[in-house]
Amino acid sequence: MAIDYGSRSRSHVLPRALRAPVEGRMWREFGYLLLSLPISVALFCYAVAMTAAGTGLLVTFLGIPVLAASLAGCRAFGMLERARARALLDLDVAEPAPVRGEKSGLLSWVGAVLKSGASWRHLLYAVVHLPWAIGAFVLSLTFWTVGWSLFLYPLWQWVFPSHLDQPGIGINVDAAGNGFYADTPFEIAVVCVLGFLLVLLSPWLIRGLSGVDRVLVRGLLGPSLLASRVSELESDRGVVVDTAAADLRRIERDLHDGAQARLVALAMDLGLAKEKLAEDPRAAAAMVDEAHGEVKTALQELRDLARGIHPAVLTDRGLDAALSAIASRCTVPVTVQVDLPARPAAAIEGIAYFTVSELLQNVSKHSRARRATVDVWRTESRLMLQVTDDGVGGADAAAGSGLAGLTERLDAVDGVLVVDSPAGGPTTITAELPWRG
Repeated sequence: MAIDYGSRSRSHVLPRALRAPVEGRMWREFGYLLLSLPISVALFCYAVAMTAAGTGLLVTFLGIPVLAASLAGCRAFGMLERARARALLDLDVAEPAPVRGEKSGLLSWVGAVLKSGASWRHLLYAVVHLPWAIGAFVLSLTFWTVGWSLFLYPLWQWVFPSHLDQPGIGINVDAAGNGFYADTPFEIAVVCVLGFLLVLLSPWLIRGLSGVDRVLVRGLLGPSLLASRVSELESDRGVVVDTAAADLRRIERDLHDGAQARLVALAMDLGLAKEKLAEDPRAAAAMVDEAHGEVKTALQELRDLARGIHPAVLTDRGLDAALSAIASRCTVPVTVQVDLPARPAAAIEGIAYFTVSELLQNVSKHSRARRATVDVWRTESRLMLQVTDDGVGGADAAAGSGLAGLTERLDAVDGVLVVDSPAGGPTTITAELPWRG
């Protein structure tokens, strides 16, 4: 496993609060809210009309296929909404399970559509999204328009005396024209400042409104929680199978190229020594002595291989002793602190051991650190591991490095890997595993 240590930096001249009103994210979310109204009107009208027609025709055979067509049309609109959320909200929602009938034919497809929970969630989305889209459209457009209008008031204040026969924006003005008008330099500046505050607040309002849309799209237009969990478990099972197969190939290769080859050579040497025993005892003794050295080397290789499969010290004495043994072999001084009230499940303990082992190998090879620490503790029903070093930083699990593979291994057992590695260091990698004691 190799960690990509490099430099990454990005700076902005303006603070985030001042950039937000003109950033691309704000415009994309604002555009999403504006487009939601016409799309929701069309979707609502289609869903209500087709569902009402299908329900009314249920007394005849035509009602069932019409109702199925209504649900199928809502699913088609759902594809549009997911694509719109992906493009404008940066929200990638997986497609729900496709409709598949038990048999081929129209009747089987109609039955599958009517039994699909995803189809009915799409219909619910079509109904509930319209009132929300109306409110979000009015609120976001009004807030954004008023904010920018007041902020730019000094640029268009001249319109009032020139064309509207009043000195400026009127506040609490009666029918006779009596009231307060913002026309002095101070009053114009106050209006401008008020507009500026509204402009600064508008991106966060729009972000909050679009956040509700994110919840609706994810909750009603995506796969169900059960289907997502099944898909996740299938993916995790594939990772476990691939990892086990890779480990078996590694063990077979190490045995074939290492200990097995040495034992074959040892057998040949002992055979030659046996033949020379009567003719040349000294030469035979030398060959036996050399074979004895080969036996020691082969035994050491077998011990190393067994340690790589599952170290005996981990089974006998637990994580504290096993991680201390790893730290003693690291090229960087490592401080190990293990605070566990009991031992977790053997499988979790093994995953924790090999996770720390791989992370310390990367500290040795790539971090250029002077020291490192390993902390292990329990929080409620989770086992926490944290490896920290003072190296150059820049580790990134998303850069296709070995950290990505380690993340997949932890995901397979409902674990989490979090990497905090700014350019220049320090690097802190935290792993979270289920306890399962």
